[in-house]
Amino acid sequence: MNEKNIEKRYELAAQLFEEKGIDVKKRLDLVDSIPVSMHSWQGDDLIGFDGVGELTGGIATTGNYPGRARTAEELRKDIDFTLSLFPGKTRLNLHSCQCEKNGKKIDRDAYTIEEFRSWIDWGLDRNVCLDFNPTYFSHPMMDGNFSIASRDKTKREFWIEHGKRCREIGAEFGKLQKSPSIVNFWMPDGYKDVPADTLALRNLMRESLDQIFSEKFDKNEELDSIESKLFGLGLESYTVASHEFSLGYATTRKMLYTLDAGHFHPTETISSKISAVLQYLDGLMLHVSRGVRWDSDHVVTYDDELQNIMYEIVNNGYKDKVHIGLDYFDASINRIACWAIGMRNVRKALLKAALMPVEEIRKYEAEGDYTSRLAVQEEAKQLPYSSIWDYYCLSKGFPVGQDWLSKVKDYERTTLSKRD
Repeated sequence: MNEKNIEKRYELAAQLFEEKGIDVKKRLDLVDSIPVSMHSWQGDDLIGFDGVGELTGGIATTGNYPGRARTAEELRKDIDFTLSLFPGKTRLNLHSCQCEKNGKKIDRDAYTIEEFRSWIDWGLDRNVCLDFNPTYFSHPMMDGNFSIASRDKTKREFWIEHGKRCREIGAEFGKLQKSPSIVNFWMPDGYKDVPADTLALRNLMRESLDQIFSEKFDKNEELDSIESKLFGLGLESYTVASHEFSLGYATTRKMLYTLDAGHFHPTETISSKISAVLQYLDGLMLHVSRGVRWDSDHVVTYDDELQNIMYEIVNNGYKDKVHIGLDYFDASINRIACWAIGMRNVRKALLKAALMPVEEIRKYEAEGDYTSRLAVQEEAKQLPYSSIWDYYCLSKGFPVGQDWLSKVKDYERTTLSKRD
């Protein structure tokens, strides 16, 4: 795109926003500073590098597009390239199965930061902070679909130790990067059919979680979060860590609660839950995703729910309380394009939320003038946000419009196509 035209459109657009009392430069600085944690598992289909080799436990990736990262080194290379495609402060959300054992015979119950040393060194070198996830699936020690709620004591204790090790690793990440690493716990435990006893397994999970979280870490280094799910493959009738269980656990243990946009009934939205649960919690982790009928494996598009999520965060002043992360894995199209589309859309939605004339809209609402509220809300949808977005990308040295796509195609031709 022509740079002079982009700058000219920006100047005209900025005038319109400033007439509504919006300081565009200040809002751009705000949007640029809000961290978004990009999910590492889009690049390797969540297969990881610990030797398991396939997904099990209610997890499935669809598609076989060429170019999946087969090693941690390839994954880091892909992430490096992807980071050149969008602006804004970015973190990286890592899964424990993406460790590098370097020939050591070690299992998930004994991982240390040494298995992730290359990751933290990579992050420190690029000023990219790491978040972390235990991997409670795709492993011989899974008891069917059960991990820390397994009735098998040996298997249950293995997964308890895994959780403890992951918290220790997260704390080391936080200490080194001088920013807390969020360690998010999602467990697939549940039944395919209706259980006769819904209580016993929840008692086991609560007891297991209490053991995992018994050690206290500095919150400036490590933050714990628990994630719920309505149901999944192979556990359609009963999920141990349901919304009610997980929200209750997070509230009583004073930890973060993770809301995943694809983990609820299709008629529910996480945007409607944010201000409600933050009445009782100190913070939230979001897994921004796009559920299609039942789950969250779809690339984030610029839809109404994405925008509503960002309205909630920006307009309620939650930027320090709500931690934004992405979560999906699509192998039906170019994996790097999946990252770029999702990350750019999240940042676009943050920008639109920051530029919305919310003060005027809320004034009418407080006065009970709902006619004016609706009228201004609708007119605000036509404000020239795209002109501000294009300038934002240009001013930060990132691709404008579809320019990023040609870069991805070149990378596919020179790098991804050469992978078996």
